[in-house]
Amino acid sequence: MPEYKYRIILTWSEPDNAWLAEVPELPGCMADGATPAEAIANAQVIIGEWIEIAREDGRPVPEPQHHDVPASA
Repeated sequence: MPEYKYRIILTWSEPDNAWLAEVPELPGCMADGATPAEAIANAQVIIGEWIEIAREDGRPVPEPQHHDVPASA
């Protein structure tokens, strides 16, 4: 499975008792997991599915954007 380079935003969801991984560049693309690593791995799967369906439907697939990540203090 390829590793996509889209930005993933991780947040903890108390109601779901899970980590959520949102891919803002791909509308509606979100996954969850019991750990941050699991949520990211699940997001990689969903990104692939999102891209596959978009191509089947003839919709454009956005290129991953490059985001600067500040160094931790």
